[in-house]
Amino acid sequence: MRKAAMALASAAMAAAAVAVVSTVLHQRQRRAAKRSERAEAVLLRDLQERCAAPVELLRQVADAMAAEMRAGLAAEGGSDLQMLVTYVDSLPSGGEKGMFYALDLGGTNFRVLRVQLGGKERRVIKQDSEGISIPQHLMSSSSHELFDFVAAALAKFVASEGEDCHLPEGTQRELGFTFSFPVKQKSLASGTLIKWTKSFAIDEMVGKDVVAELNMAIRRQGLDMKVTALVNDTVGTLAAGRYVDHDTIAAVILGTGSNAAYIDHADAIPKWHGSLPKSGNMVINMEWGNFKSSRLPLTEFDQELDAESLNPGEQVYEKLISGMYMGELVRRILLNMAQETRIFGDNIPPKLERPYILRTLDMLIMHHDTSSDLRTVANKLKEVLGIEYTSFTTRKLVVDVCEAIATRGARLAAAGIYGIIQKLGQHSDSPSTRRSVIAVDGGVYKYYTFFSQCMESTLSDMLGQELAPSVMIKHVNDGSGVGAALLLYF
Repeated sequence: MRKAAMALASAAMAAAAVAVVSTVLHQRQRRAAKRSERAEAVLLRDLQERCAAPVELLRQVADAMAAEMRAGLAAEGGSDLQMLVTYVDSLPSGGEKGMFYALDLGGTNFRVLRVQLGGKERRVIKQDSEGISIPQHLMSSSSHELFDFVAAALAKFVASEGEDCHLPEGTQRELGFTFSFPVKQKSLASGTLIKWTKSFAIDEMVGKDVVAELNMAIRRQGLDMKVTALVNDTVGTLAAGRYVDHDTIAAVILGTGSNAAYIDHADAIPKWHGSLPKSGNMVINMEWGNFKSSRLPLTEFDQELDAESLNPGEQVYEKLISGMYMGELVRRILLNMAQETRIFGDNIPPKLERPYILRTLDMLIMHHDTSSDLRTVANKLKEVLGIEYTSFTTRKLVVDVCEAIATRGARLAAAGIYGIIQKLGQHSDSPSTRRSVIAVDGGVYKYYTFFSQCMESTLSDMLGQELAPSVMIKHVNDGSGVGAALLLYF
């Protein structure tokens, strides 16, 4: 009996010791978790402060944008904004009729389009298009290979046409070419490539006429078609915007990349030495992605991304507001937080260290998660980054990081638009005498609802209560394709 009692006592003491150790460990874990949460909160607050873009700062960014616009118009190389003369001096009235073709090349995909216009009453009667992905190797191979691939797709598209698309015998098909890279144009139907962006790197093409290269590739396919208008996607969006609303003064692309174009008075372009166009106007392709200013709220994550990019020191503004880069910024921030606070556990998820694995599409899906437990965020983290388990606190932190980057990008995009309005002197016009429409296209604007709403509300704040109702942002769907076809009319 005595031995049994002693055994029971020993067991009880051991159990008590285990319970004490367990309690101590649990308390330590709770304290560690609280310390981690506090550290996460500090990092998030610091990020939010450094990404902050109050209206006062945005006005300074807009002032700098307007100043760079003037400098770029004054002389070639006078600004980081190239302010390219497009040779587009007339825009659609809405009365255009006929069948037109367009090619839209501006990223990892391109599209071929056929558009039938019916004038003011019927507008776009019919539109057919086909999207084609560009193999990764062709983005850095040779101009011959790239344009042969594109021309082959054009030939296949035309070959599949029905009887209703046949043109009168002896009529050559005309093609509007939307080429969304910086080009120095010599006329409406010619232009030399200044540089590649968006991960293209065919060095031999720089300085060559992109229209001539495409026309040669089309001839190699035996296709009776010729490029007769070369436009930037933003210029195409401006044309499409003017087609549906005559008060359209500018266009902005917010997609993989970002750019803007607007209509200026030809006599306000000192570097223009040609005869003044009959319309008195000229469309300017700003190439605003290359805008730089000391007022831009940059973080170390922006600086590291830029330094490791294909074009360090260039496209700084674009790297803050476009779909190519916002998701990557979120990844870099989450990696830093994982290293500093172990938000994803003791080990850094290997996939989190892969550049560009987190797309802006993934970012917006997580940011738009409205479920009570942020289940969509958890699923995305598992699907994209291989993170099996996350707490609600961690998921909420991820959403907050997405919001900080999206808010900054949207507010800076609004400042750019305000800079254009300011350059045109319409930020002080009487709201009763002037209506201005900004045509916008691109996946970030179209699908990232938070971004587009934040941009629009920020622009309204900058304009003020009196002027805000006279400025409208209007989504122009597929402007880069339809717009190029429309410009064949002139």
